[in-house]
Amino acid sequence: MKKIKVGIVGCGGIAGGKHLPGHNSVKDVSIIAACDIDKARAKAFAKNHDIPNVFTDYEKLVEMDELDAVSVCTPNNFHAGPTIAALNAGKHVICEKPIAANAIDGQAMVDAQKASGKILQIGLQSRFGAGARTLHKLHEDGFFGDIYYARAMAMRRRGVPASPSFLSKAIAGGGPLIDIGVHILDVLLWMIGCPKPVEAFGMTAKKFGDRDDVINPWGKWNPEDFEVEDFAMGTIKFEGELTVTLETAWASHVQNIGGTFFMGDLAGATYEPLQIYLDKKDEMVNYEPELLSGLPGEFESFHTAIRKDLPSPVPAEEVLKVAKIFDALYESARIGRSVPIL
Repeated sequence: MKKIKVGIVGCGGIAGGKHLPGHNSVKDVSIIAACDIDKARAKAFAKNHDIPNVFTDYEKLVEMDELDAVSVCTPNNFHAGPTIAALNAGKHVICEKPIAANAIDGQAMVDAQKASGKILQIGLQSRFGAGARTLHKLHEDGFFGDIYYARAMAMRRRGVPASPSFLSKAIAGGGPLIDIGVHILDVLLWMIGCPKPVEAFGMTAKKFGDRDDVINPWGKWNPEDFEVEDFAMGTIKFEGELTVTLETAWASHVQNIGGTFFMGDLAGATYEPLQIYLDKKDEMVNYEPELLSGLPGEFESFHTAIRKDLPSPVPAEEVLKVAKIFDALYESARIGRSVPIL
């Protein structure tokens, strides 16, 4: 089995909490380099995890001949630089979600991937859940028929990430829409065949971020630092009859509401909790399908794709559609009317 050597760019919480254990869970994978613009943080991360090579410049990291792959764990607005540099250097890349803070950067990443012929996988782990995989397979088999409406929600009563890196538009690019909306919209669209978006209408609000009296179990923030929305919603039209409604909030006066459903002319389904609804003979039937099991997870899939020269398990070109939708929703919210998606 080919041994794969990995470098990590960005030594914050997502690197230590997700990417490092994800890579380490796969046999014959080792992390040999760490990079962060904060030298002290990079050195501490490397020391804590026995990583031999430390950098503050990702351009130097990707020059390592022995490196096979790079994990990009930088903030949203800084995904494109290290991803493109790594691809240009002939390295495979797994980049944390979203693909980028905007579709222009996302397109540049897709273009670099195509030119390099290497894998660019976006870190959207929801696609690897048993429920999502099961509904995806059923859709591929034509079980639901023509899907014409869907809704995805991620509404927190209170769950504002108080770190300035989430609240700065220059760093994060946006608020809950781009932070948690990317997960629920991406997995929904993947489950129903990655349809092509054509138009979007969006609305954003900041009703909690400018206040210093908000109860938030995740910590306090400086209202002057809160530059993004705390609520966002949108209606997205796709080719054919499909319309999707998306709702996201870090803070709201409703109890936590999550979940997704979609409706086809033959059957419909909810996702988390997973339930299928259809008519059979002369009765309406509700049932939970048998879940697909024993399939590889996010990081195992990434390394298997490298070893077997397979396509990306989460193709950047598919995720780019979500970035284009978000750009359209933010622009629509700004101008007050629907925006075409090209």
